[in-house]
Amino acid sequence: MKTIKTITVIAAAALLMGAAEALADSTNATLTVNATVGNALRLELGGSSSASINFTVAVNSPDSIPASENPLSVSAKARVAPGSAVTLTCQANGDLSGTNGTIGIENVTWTVASGSGFQGGTMSKNAPVTVGSWTGPGQRNGSLNFYLANSWDYATGNYSAIVTYTLTAP
Repeated sequence: MKTIKTITVIAAAALLMGAAEALADSTNATLTVNATVGNALRLELGGSSSASINFTVAVNSPDSIPASENPLSVSAKARVAPGSAVTLTCQANGDLSGTNGTIGIENVTWTVASGSGFQGGTMSKNAPVTVGSWTGPGQRNGSLNFYLANSWDYATGNYSAIVTYTLTAP
């Protein structure tokens, strides 16, 4: 009787080992993951897609009047190939115009308060003016200070112009 029990135990162990081997078998499958990443550009002025600056010309104003919003933040984001040129430009739609005349847009200038790749300049209605340039992908943050040249020749009134900022990459 003892021999039968031993044989039964050995047979049961062999069955369990066979079941364990069956469970240990495996198979593989592969998955190919593809992603297509295209160029993308995003530009924000003062935290949004559009902003405004204001100059107040008073009796005691300095020769160069700072905008009350100085410094204005600029965020230029570019998803481009490495080595690609990224350029930020601006161009006015015309001079500052108001009910009593115009003020030449070239009287508005800016300096760089912060940010690598940004550069100071003078507004123009005739051609785009470079505000910043970089190479390759990334997010560039900076800030600009704007100024209006003061003149006793300005007629009283409110003046405005639209300036379009354009971020480009090939």
